[in-house]
Amino acid sequence: MENLNNMNEMQREDWLDRQLREAAPYIDDEEFTARVLQQLPPPRQRQDSVRAIILLGISLLASALAYVLSDGGRFLVVAMARLAALSTFWLLALAFGAGLLLMVGGVVAALSRTNEARP
Repeated sequence: MENLNNMNEMQREDWLDRQLREAAPYIDDEEFTARVLQQLPPPRQRQDSVRAIILLGISLLASALAYVLSDGGRFLVVAMARLAALSTFWLLALAFGAGLLLMVGGVVAALSRTNEARP
């Protein structure tokens, strides 16, 4: 499905590129555009790695803070004990409900992407 969406988007972009190329004939500007482009500063390199390190560091700090403030993760132990005490029927119902919720979320996400892709 993802490949089909990518192919449709590429075809749409190819069509748009072709339309733009054919729409207006080239206007001779006596190399004005080339001179302007040569005078522009070189493009700056993006600092994606710095951004990723900052986000990772903040996430780790927030996780450590949440762990300390939650009494060392005691709520996780309590939650696991409660889950272990559930009957098999309720564990099955809980798993089914979680799967259903994830499936509905996936369908909503897929439909919203399909609606965005339409011209």
